[in-house]
Amino acid sequence: MQVEPAAPLRAIAHLPGERGLPLLGHALEFASDPRRLTERLRARYGDVFRTSFLGTHAVVLLGEDALELVLRDRAQAFSARLGWDLSLGRLFPNGLMLRDLDDHRRHRRIMQAAFTTAALADYLDGMNARIAEALPAWGRARDLRFYPRLKQLTLDNAASVFLGVALGPEADRLNRAFVDTVEASLAFVRVPVPGLALHRGLRGRASLVEFLRAQIPARRGGAQTDVFSHLCRATDDDGRAFSDDEVVDHMVFLLMAAHDTVTSALTSTAYYLAAHPEWQDRLRDASASLGAEPARYEDLGALALHQQVFDEALRLHTPVPYIPRRALREVAFRGHRLPAGTHVSVVPDFTHHDPRLWSQPWRFDPDRFGPSRAEHERHPYAFVPFGAGAHTCIGKRFAYLLAKVFLHQLLSRFHLRLAPGYVYRPEQVPIPKPLDGLPLILEPRAG
Repeated sequence: MQVEPAAPLRAIAHLPGERGLPLLGHALEFASDPRRLTERLRARYGDVFRTSFLGTHAVVLLGEDALELVLRDRAQAFSARLGWDLSLGRLFPNGLMLRDLDDHRRHRRIMQAAFTTAALADYLDGMNARIAEALPAWGRARDLRFYPRLKQLTLDNAASVFLGVALGPEADRLNRAFVDTVEASLAFVRVPVPGLALHRGLRGRASLVEFLRAQIPARRGGAQTDVFSHLCRATDDDGRAFSDDEVVDHMVFLLMAAHDTVTSALTSTAYYLAAHPEWQDRLRDASASLGAEPARYEDLGALALHQQVFDEALRLHTPVPYIPRRALREVAFRGHRLPAGTHVSVVPDFTHHDPRLWSQPWRFDPDRFGPSRAEHERHPYAFVPFGAGAHTCIGKRFAYLLAKVFLHQLLSRFHLRLAPGYVYRPEQVPIPKPLDGLPLILEPRAG
């Protein structure tokens, strides 16, 4: 594939927009409130506008048609690898999201072995056990901050389900390395200065790579059923397996993709359930037939309403609110010409709040996803929290599985309450999370 160089500012100067501050562009405004920045630029320039971020010039396309153009990508005109490389390339090189076309399709087919129905069912018992072990301590906490507790649980779950590592000092070390790697992905200083985020992130990645490489020979010949072991043994239709480098790159990326997004979305879900206790009762009624026991794989159909609530949290606080690409050839959209090499971003978060598609879009209303309303089906690209097209998140089913079984156990044990007058204030980048950790009151349920 011929790679077009990034389009310079003069190549997109014909498009409406602005450069922002010298060198920084719109970086500070974006970090402070990306939604407000998007709305400000849209009000002035429309649904297609030019922006700048730390020296990179890009074009933002808004709306469901833009999402379809870029994510469906019928003409194969956009590169995901070149789009994500600026933020993720050094820390998560060659992950599935950073591959294109035939290379992406081949790797995705091999990786599916770790996300089949049988594999997901195998993961479920361990997930349920870790949730059941963690929740009692949450109920005893005097000043519970939900987000850090959930983050530790999902890290432990990733260490076990994805890496096959028992909880303990080794899992803690890997979790720390992983957190440092993720936090470095949107560091403002893109030089690895000791003590700053990118330097910590590169060290974290090196620790993960060292651990994974040492484990690969035993995993290739073993029978473990964690994601790492599946990837070590999986082959394509011609019997080709991943190389050691490919296994390492995919695992480091999957740890990021499977952990941070679901932690963000479940934290938002918990807040909305606490703010709307009638929905706690509805979910308990929906899963009453399961009792207080952890849900089995065959029970998941009874938790459809839990998915509606989770989807509504994903809509209101989309974990990946902006998706970057780079144009491989000239593209036209709504009368605007985007030259080859143009950095392009589409914004699911904007579409998820569009009043043309969603009734009262800022209101928490999971019934909008129910069969009688199905607002998410008003356009094929109205609701894309896991991306869409060839790059739809490969862990989408895993995320829904974890969300359902976690919410079932949480609500079986506790009533969720907020302190009087509490106001939820999440930051939006690099991923939505509450600035205060989300203080929640968990009241044990009788019986």
